[in-house]
Amino acid sequence: NEKKKLKGDRSPCSPSRVLHLRPIPNDVTETELISLGLPFGKVTNLLMLKGKRQAFLEMASEEAAVNMMNYYTPATLYLRRQPVYIQYSNHRELKTDNLPNQARTQAALRAVNAMQPGNMGVANAVAAEGELLPGQSSVLRIIIENLFYPVTLEVLYQIFSKFGAVLKIITFTKNNQFQALLQYADPTDARYAKLALDGQCVYTGCCTLRVDFSKLNALKIRYNNDKSRDFTRCDLPSGNQHPPSEPSVFAAYGTQNIIFPSYAGAAGFASAMGFPQGAVTTAAMSGHMVPGVTGIPVNSVLLVSNLNSEALDKFLFWIFTGVYGDVHRVKIMFKKKGNALVQMADAVQAQIAIAYLNGQRLYGKVLCATLSKHETIQLPRPGQENQDLTKDYSDSPLHRFKKPGSKNFQNICPPSATLHLSNIPPSVTDHDLMNLFAKAGSTVKAFRFFQKNCKMALIQLGCVEEALHALIELHNHDLGENHHLRVSFSKCTI
Repeated sequence: NEKKKLKGDRSPCSPSRVLHLRPIPNDVTETELISLGLPFGKVTNLLMLKGKRQAFLEMASEEAAVNMMNYYTPATLYLRRQPVYIQYSNHRELKTDNLPNQARTQAALRAVNAMQPGNMGVANAVAAEGELLPGQSSVLRIIIENLFYPVTLEVLYQIFSKFGAVLKIITFTKNNQFQALLQYADPTDARYAKLALDGQCVYTGCCTLRVDFSKLNALKIRYNNDKSRDFTRCDLPSGNQHPPSEPSVFAAYGTQNIIFPSYAGAAGFASAMGFPQGAVTTAAMSGHMVPGVTGIPVNSVLLVSNLNSEALDKFLFWIFTGVYGDVHRVKIMFKKKGNALVQMADAVQAQIAIAYLNGQRLYGKVLCATLSKHETIQLPRPGQENQDLTKDYSDSPLHRFKKPGSKNFQNICPPSATLHLSNIPPSVTDHDLMNLFAKAGSTVKAFRFFQKNCKMALIQLGCVEEALHALIELHNHDLGENHHLRVSFSKCTI
């Protein structure tokens, strides 16, 4: 039946202007699906198979479809906070003229295609679906997760102004999270911005946007400075803060560091957003960063001092550091056994590791982690004295961040007493796991399997240091049935 609805055949691996999405949320709307393709080009057709939780999105050109695929290959696509897999369809075009229940889809498509050139608002498309739902105002609340690079007020304006007229922005820190309130002139522009940007990363692999509607209907701003801005009033004082930078940080440093990632030979999300092509590797802008991280990352080697020398023989520190990046090499200093050099995969991961490792207590010692003056760790020559003090882990199968845009970047969080366990075989029970951690010296306070996925669980231990020790000792522990336990810190509590 599906083949009758669609016209033409292609190899699943060949580029096609028709893209196949699955599984889509049961309550997803036509406008939400259409909005996924808009940044990459014109959307010409849509077929939703809600019973199968699938959808086919037809772009105006194959180039636009390739741009969209290139963007979502390294970055997971999310719809209503649910991951969605996207691939090329094996059909050249959608043939939906004679299908029932397509009137709503065609109305949404006509409304979107009737938009003013350059205006990415979807007021007409939303109107085709009906009135805005209660609680959907023109003010958005934005939370930045995994804040490893600064996200300034100017950065937010550059991103969100592509979806409509931004009137006001307030930035602040609450519950140790960098947040912002942003007011649009039109609530429909706010809705489209939320649909398009929620779950996206400002910089590659970090600074994830969580966008929702605010309970406020309007923002009141007293000062124009680097923390708040009313774009409708240039007469407001700067207050006690520094005045707005002129020229802006974008004029001073350019926008080459902003994602959304580049696409070879074609305009994609980056150009649609108004940014030059190119993914971020550094961020040359002032603003909020992860506590303890300053400046621009230029080095991938850490100097870690005050280690417990009794734990060095196992090189367990490598596994612990692997939570925040892939460790390629570790060298214990010959004359100072309590010091080690740790080479990460890149400078970004080095900064992330410093942010979360510095000041943590490990085996009774408070760690000190800083950037080293060395840019690489040299491997010893065969037969060289003390060559066993240097280890190479660059080809380790345990690396968590080898895949570009890995979802593991989104799950990075500070060390906590609660650990996330995964890759648990069906035969292993909660008592088995609690006994395993107890034997490793942990005080187990609570344990819970995930309700919908018994391969994962949360375990709460006595303190953060216990969790550090348990992660080091038990990550990659053999549980049998060809399952090795994966352990990481959790944002949740039990």
